[in-house]
Amino acid sequence: MPEGDTIHRSASALRTALAGRTMLRFDAPRLIGPVPQAGRTIESVESRGKHLEIQWDDDLVLDTHMRLSGSWHLYRHGENWRRPYTQMRAAIEVDGWVAVCFNAPNVETYRKADKRRHPGMGRLGPDLCKPDTDLSAVVNLLLTYPEPDTRIAEVLLDQRVMCGVGNVYRCEVLWAIELSPYAPVGALSERDAIRLVNTVARMLRSNLHHAKRITAPSVKGGLAVYGRNVQRCQRCADTIECRVMGEHNRILYWCPGCQTHLDPKRERSSDDTPMDPHPAAQRWLAELPWNRDVG
Repeated sequence: MPEGDTIHRSASALRTALAGRTMLRFDAPRLIGPVPQAGRTIESVESRGKHLEIQWDDDLVLDTHMRLSGSWHLYRHGENWRRPYTQMRAAIEVDGWVAVCFNAPNVETYRKADKRRHPGMGRLGPDLCKPDTDLSAVVNLLLTYPEPDTRIAEVLLDQRVMCGVGNVYRCEVLWAIELSPYAPVGALSERDAIRLVNTVARMLRSNLHHAKRITAPSVKGGLAVYGRNVQRCQRCADTIECRVMGEHNRILYWCPGCQTHLDPKRERSSDDTPMDPHPAAQRWLAELPWNRDVG
């Protein structure tokens, strides 16, 4: 599953092989927009969140949006591809190398001068993988989010706020700062927002130069909660849970035992209402129709 760090590494590899070279061949069976022409020089390869862009010397830009399934591979001439041709979405050939994009849902081109016409790029937030990104701008976007009742776990995947964060990082970041995934973004204090943004930037940047993601070095496997459903939390020994959340039905992993900051359920139950402390009873009560967290 590609995230900002993965695509950053892909861009670095492609940049080494393609930048400054003349393109010999281009193929993209589902391309939207003008076709890059052979003989043009590739000037740059850049990543921005889950987008990877390749620009030619005539200001034509190829934008590939990786989403959940896309990836770029780099092959020597004559080397067998690791995926079938039917999954190819774009192929760029230069002297000595073939760069192939597989399974990207969106592959389109636009002219650099008309970037504002591009349907997605103009709305992307700052890229936290880049060391010169203004983190205070991301904090401000969180604190002024137009829909303050939106849960923070959903806001973290909103590429208009910050790009590069995928499902793994949203789970790990929220665990790291003990923030409830159900906290409304409007409930964040400035201190909360600063801590959240700094943690996201630190995790992304620390994983730029190696393939295996490590967000919790003290935990076996390197991840604190992601993919660890029903295992014990290494911090509080409670049981890690998972559920589908958000419009894209991504699986959220979190620890209900220690991710309690700004948890709306705990705030609602702070009125000293009697409750059976037995875990089985609590789980049964939580499944009652009027107690379910729908959506």
